Amino acid sequence: FHLSHKVTRVVPESALLIVLGLFLGGIVWAADHIASFALTPTLFFFYLLPPIVLDAGYFMPNRLFFGNLGSILLYAVIGTVWNAATTGLSLYGVYQTGIMGPLKSGLLDFLLFGSLIAAVDPVAVLAVFEEVHVNEVLFIIVFGESLLNDAVTVVLYNVFESFVTIGPQNVTGIQCVKGIVSFFVVSLGGTLVGIFFAFLLSLVSRFTKHVRIIEPGFVFIISYLSYLTAEMLSLSAILAITFCGICCQKYVKANISEQSSTTVRYTMKMMASGAETIIFMFLGISAVNPDIWTWNTAFILLTLVFISVYRVIGVVLQTWILNHYRMVQLEIIDQVVMSYGGLRGAVAFALVVLLDVDKVKEKNLFVSTTIIVVFFTVIFQGLTIKPLVQWLKVKKTEHREPKLNEKLHGRAFDHILSAIEDISGQIGHNYLRDKWSNFDRKFLSKVLMRRSAQKSRDQILNVFHELNLKDAI
Repeated sequence: FHLSHKVTRVVPESALLIVLGLFLGGIVWAADHIASFALTPTLFFFYLLPPIVLDAGYFMPNRLFFGNLGSILLYAVIGTVWNAATTGLSLYGVYQTGIMGPLKSGLLDFLLFGSLIAAVDPVAVLAVFEEVHVNEVLFIIVFGESLLNDAVTVVLYNVFESFVTIGPQNVTGIQCVKGIVSFFVVSLGGTLVGIFFAFLLSLVSRFTKHVRIIEPGFVFIISYLSYLTAEMLSLSAILAITFCGICCQKYVKANISEQSSTTVRYTMKMMASGAETIIFMFLGISAVNPDIWTWNTAFILLTLVFISVYRVIGVVLQTWILNHYRMVQLEIIDQVVMSYGGLRGAVAFALVVLLDVDKVKEKNLFVSTTIIVVFFTVIFQGLTIKPLVQWLKVKKTEHREPKLNEKLHGRAFDHILSAIEDISGQIGHNYLRDKWSNFDRKFLSKVLMRRSAQKSRDQILNVFHELNLKDAI
């Protein structure tokens, strides 16, 4: 379908892959009436998700990400808890009225379902938003939220699953406190594991000057080790590999050769793209299996309504709070795109498949609903988001390299703003960034970068060198 630009301009690649998966799954089912292929949680979490998250972390625009980290964390943590709680409680409240008919589920089952259906999928978001080309701030907030939201969702899911396992009658105040504490321990622990392996990778890459050929191997192996280590320690593996990629990129790029850097870049992009393709195709193939389907019209429709409505309410309320503290305000148009960008994907599907049918009696209903939600958000919202962005005239990103003059003035303004904040006694983004840069230059870079890389870090000379290379090419 890449040969037809008319199709790919209108329909997102993720939606086309799901349809292709449905078609292939239908052929396989018609041939032997057995669902031979399925997207299993093990395949997804250990082999398909890590390269996508690593690619997202390693090529993350750090300045933009950390400049908007407060906003991203608010949407990812508070927003996810809000969506999970309101969706689960609302479905349970409607169930009590009898509209859904008889279901073998209690409050904890609905909250467990609410936690997994709140997973905004970075794979789906990235696939759609990269084609739309919205402005950088909007993209980094939506994408950053979806990336960290996954980690929060998995932690919430594990907390509610443990509550379901011990039974509602045994859930006490102490258990709830333990759940809240574990939420923070798992999230922060995963982040620290990622940072540790990022520094380890940076340190290792400092001493590979005479064995350049193994540099790309170290990047992938140590990054994947951060994921496995966090998983073994029951910490957030997604956060571990994300922050491993974010924190190591500066030092690793400075240490390894240009050939190794190119190899890492294209291999990582290839693996991430391949994993995305497999995920969406397998989502389509998995949906063909009739054994996993249990239909309840009221439950499915209400789930779609609740996740959409509470997404909008959550975004509006949180943005209203954030705009009191942000210099660059998030306008109504941005909020519409953010609300519409809550695409669900393979993370929610993998989590719902993990449910134990002996503990959660309505597992098949939850699986069926999740598939419908994923298909609706990826296909319908994916199809309509590009026309919506054009109709709302959302500010789009400019694909051009800043000129030397712009880079120099930008750097000068950074120093001026940090000086103003320092003199006025305010601790803002510019002040903190300046302090971090000084700490990095005096300590971290000396430990994690080889000396030749440190010497060549003069910014003006670097820019001049880049321009000379472009002229030569």
